[in-house]
Amino acid sequence: MNPITSLKNPIIKHAATLLINHRHRKKNGQTVLEGVHLLDAYLKQGLAVDKVIVSDTALHNDEVITLIQHINKTDIIVATDTLYKQIRTLGDGVDIMAIIRTPTPTLGIITGDCLILDGLQDSGNIGTLLRTASAVGITTIITTPHTAHLWSPKCLRAGMGANFALDIYEHISINDILSQVKTPLYATSSHTNKVIYNHDLTSHIAWVLGHEGQGVSDVFLQSATPIALPQPNGQESLNVGVAGSICFYEMLRQRQFNESLSCLS
Repeated sequence: MNPITSLKNPIIKHAATLLINHRHRKKNGQTVLEGVHLLDAYLKQGLAVDKVIVSDTALHNDEVITLIQHINKTDIIVATDTLYKQIRTLGDGVDIMAIIRTPTPTLGIITGDCLILDGLQDSGNIGTLLRTASAVGITTIITTPHTAHLWSPKCLRAGMGANFALDIYEHISINDILSQVKTPLYATSSHTNKVIYNHDLTSHIAWVLGHEGQGVSDVFLQSATPIALPQPNGQESLNVGVAGSICFYEMLRQRQFNESLSCLS
């Protein structure tokens, strides 16, 4: 297989644009996974790729050899090392990326636990919340229209593969969320004195977490039970990724988590 050398190659050009251009991703219904870890997590869910692009050197990497055994040879594109470095957005590592279809499920009635992201923009915070939600068993994620795209390469990297085990419904209007989510809403808020430890979190919950600076929108707050997180040292607020993680694990604790179950130390 002769490595591709030109940025003008249609597949290379397409991948390069997907990596940096949200409109191109939205128009084509595709995104890009970069690196061995993300591709491995994706394939372990039994999901199919559209194309894989690998550098000439990485083609001989043991991890890559194992991964591409599960991919049709016709879907594998080899690029020269020089060309691959021109399009990648990651630093030095194992040079492999995959073009995948972006899931676009339709939101139905939600009656179980879920996480609603209202206007979050930071991929690091989003990744933390997706990973923690998945870890405690929350599998339904809903975002409002002004939230960052959870299938962008940055959010995918931050989530470290959590996306692939979640049901993600993106850019749903607040009115549609309120009509479809039948689970009681709980939102972190600075306008209540009732701290999280004094709430009963044993029933299903729809957690609402808001924009890093502005917090949860007023429309949600009017429909949600406000929850305060104790801050005895007087900080103005907690990072939203940290705040959400505290909420999820207090919920898990209250539901009498069985420590005999397998868990990582």
